[in-house]
Amino acid sequence: MVTRYDTMVVGGGMSGLPIALRAARHGRTAFVERELLGGTCLNRGCIPTKTMIASAKAAQQVRRSADFGVHSDGLRVDLGEVVDRKDQVVESIRSGSYRAVGRSSDLDLIAAHGRFTGPHRLEVDGGTIVADRVFLNTGTRDTIPPIDGLDGVPYLTSRTVLDQRELPGHLIVVGGGFVGVEFAQMFARYGSRVTVVQRAERLVPSEDPAASDVVAEAFRDESIEMLLSTACVGVDGTAGNIRVACEGAETAEVVGTHVLIAAGRTPNTDDVGVEHLGLDLDDRGYVPVDGRLHAEADGVWALGDLRGRDMFTHTARDDADVAYRTVFKGQDRTIADRIVPHAVFVDPEIASVGMTEQQARDAGHDVAIGIQRFAGVARARAIGETRGFIRFVADAATDRILGCHIVGPEAGNLVHEAVVAMVAGASYSDIGRAIHIHPTLAEGVNSAAGGVHRPSSD
Repeated sequence: MVTRYDTMVVGGGMSGLPIALRAARHGRTAFVERELLGGTCLNRGCIPTKTMIASAKAAQQVRRSADFGVHSDGLRVDLGEVVDRKDQVVESIRSGSYRAVGRSSDLDLIAAHGRFTGPHRLEVDGGTIVADRVFLNTGTRDTIPPIDGLDGVPYLTSRTVLDQRELPGHLIVVGGGFVGVEFAQMFARYGSRVTVVQRAERLVPSEDPAASDVVAEAFRDESIEMLLSTACVGVDGTAGNIRVACEGAETAEVVGTHVLIAAGRTPNTDDVGVEHLGLDLDDRGYVPVDGRLHAEADGVWALGDLRGRDMFTHTARDDADVAYRTVFKGQDRTIADRIVPHAVFVDPEIASVGMTEQQARDAGHDVAIGIQRFAGVARARAIGETRGFIRFVADAATDRILGCHIVGPEAGNLVHEAVVAMVAGASYSDIGRAIHIHPTLAEGVNSAAGGVHRPSSD
């Protein structure tokens, strides 16, 4: 049986959910999701990991309590209770998504895997649906690299590790990017011995090198082992006794109880029949789109991680807004040149927007740099979190903010001051002129811009 819709949304992630809800205001809409609404962010990424990181930070605060004159009688982390709390938080948010979908009379949720068999034609749940408009939001999954012997040993991914209820004795993390460093520090703070095997020469290599240095220093202080410029070339063993062969700057065999593979993401375009839509994927398997998220095929848009760049929840939500306003409202919107910040929720946090100093110089700018270290911020001293810095990159000729890079306490919140300034066209000097409340961490942002809160000793 063939069922016709005005719009078809395939994938219920952080782009798919809002575009489906809003498309249903303009006609009958099919919403296809084979797993759970909320996608990677809600079910396997942002929300569950940050919930578990909060537990890890609480454990670390107990360890450091004597530094504040508070003495505890010991620490015990119950990983099962941590996981239970995570599940409760996720379910409380996810249930709201299902309620919103249920309230829409013109939105049909189809909880099954679909596969395209022709343009605008999807086989799903024993039937066929066709629609004039197709929005793809199938997301990504963990990349499993071709490591010799990996298929023969039990290993964890960013998905399965979230349900680990027994604390690993020695967790080996293969990969030192965003995902790898967050999990490495999390489990070290729970009480596991942790080793990170990182092919690149530094942790979080997409960040400013100085930020990587600060995180590496924090990892050393927390006894997290790091094998940098080192590749994992083979694994063997059994559960609880896994041997990892490493080659590179460090050539060694590391023996641990668990292995976590954190080697990037792979797009979910290989099992949904996108070739029948007339799409040509890029060499990584992602869907090329224009500034309005329109793909190369008529009546097809690709949103969220499927685009292959700026793969964050906040960009996914903006994708949905841009697509809705251009397709259904006829407005002139685009994702071209949008200002996209991001954060890594390691401790100290890393947050960034815009160009690094080197990128700005490579682009031909006459660069002005403003920096304030958290060691010189009174509030950071008061809370005992003085590691890191706030760095502005500005155009010396125009005073325009080109970028802002923060590593330190509450970096993911503080960076928004620079984001708003860049969007609004406020200058580097404008931030320096703005009075900030004392004593706050935000004073450091003003100080980095040369403002009145700059300590007299600097």
